[in-house]
Amino acid sequence: MSQLSAQSIRKLCEGETPMLSPFVNEKTVVNGMSYGLSAASYDVRIAHDLRLYPRQSSLAHTLEDFHMPDNVVAYVVDKSSLARRFVSAMNTLIDSGFVGNLTLELVNLGEEVVDMKAGDPICQIAFHWLDEPTERPYKGKYFGQTKAAHGVRYE
Repeated sequence: MSQLSAQSIRKLCEGETPMLSPFVNEKTVVNGMSYGLSAASYDVRIAHDLRLYPRQSSLAHTLEDFHMPDNVVAYVVDKSSLARRFVSAMNTLIDSGFVGNLTLELVNLGEEVVDMKAGDPICQIAFHWLDEPTERPYKGKYFGQTKAAHGVRYE
């Protein structure tokens, strides 16, 4: 696996079936933090207002929808500006073939309330090429999630 560059991410997002939608081709700053295409990742935004209390967790969802190609996998990574406030997004995998809205698992490990507004940057997505397209693209229980924070689903 190798991490995708800005150019590779852009190509996958501007094709016939965009990997991310909506896609912002450049770094954009809102409330002191950036979202959009970075050097080797993409910073996504929260789709709704959220108040995260100290030592509490919450589910959230992204403004962006995903349509993962069969030869790309991605990881949710913390944004450094939020990590410095002790807010972390659980670092989960976005499987090849996943289609839908991304639910994020957030935790506030700090001592202060953290308020987030719809459209604020929330985490980074790091994309990686597979050595070859998977023969088993994701079609599991979270496939096709709609714009909402979805709780756990058991098989």
